[in-house]
Amino acid sequence: MKIIVDADATPKNALEICRRAAKEFSVPLITVASFNHRIESDRHVVVGNAPQEADMQVVNLTTGGDVVVTQDWGLAAMALGKGAKALSPAGRIFREDTIEFLLEEREMKAKFRRGGGRTRGPRKRTPEDDLNFKVNLYSLLQT
Repeated sequence: MKIIVDADATPKNALEICRRAAKEFSVPLITVASFNHRIESDRHVVVGNAPQEADMQVVNLTTGGDVVVTQDWGLAAMALGKGAKALSPAGRIFREDTIEFLLEEREMKAKFRRGGGRTRGPRKRTPEDDLNFKVNLYSLLQT
């Protein structure tokens, strides 16, 4: 088991929680980000800035039982397909029985935006997000 973080879009607070959890559970922590991001990590994988390059590297590093931290629903689906667990930096646990709905929702919103519509971006991160992320990360690491 290892924790793999899609670090391109993971907030510093969540990354720090991952560091502490990896140390506490004695599991490797691997961060992946494009060269445009400065990430402090003992096991950091730098990729180019082509679309989906970081995501594909995360998928390539993922094996069954790992915990993948990502905001990307598509990447979460691929991690689940490999037998890994997936968690958003806000603490949402992605599950096999709901990921298809999320992907459909993502596609509908993208289609709406392509047609000129506007959707809301993510809300501001709160201390509750940090707590929820920590609780769910530790829960996934214990199972």
